[in-house]
Amino acid sequence: MYEKPVVISLPKILDDRGNLSFVETLTHVPFDIKRTYWIYDVPGGEIRGGHSYKENQELIIALSGSFAVVVNDGFHTEEFLLNRSYSGLYIPKGIWRHMENFSTNAFALILSSTEYDEKDYERDIDQFLLSKNEIIHI
Repeated sequence: MYEKPVVISLPKILDDRGNLSFVETLTHVPFDIKRTYWIYDVPGGEIRGGHSYKENQELIIALSGSFAVVVNDGFHTEEFLLNRSYSGLYIPKGIWRHMENFSTNAFALILSSTEYDEKDYERDIDQFLLSKNEIIHI
């Protein structure tokens, strides 16, 4: 399993009639897919996300358009530009993330390892950073 965010290339089948890509549980992503959701019609300048998960892992795919995913492990921040429907950004649990700079008609597909559970979210960045700092000092 990956311990940090990483771009995963998905299969791409080229065809003159239109291309096809797909993702399979435990083959292309290191988890069982339990939930799928999508983000679209994001107004200019808006930010989505802004949280981490205690248990959930995700694969974020830009099915259309582009957007940036900014991740923070508590010590380092990194930005990934997603703009290809045949690759996705894997985000392990315990990583803060938000999405920004959505292009017109951007469509984000997110595959998750858990069903929705509000208790799994950490929505306070200060608490997130404090918890990472406590792990190091134990």
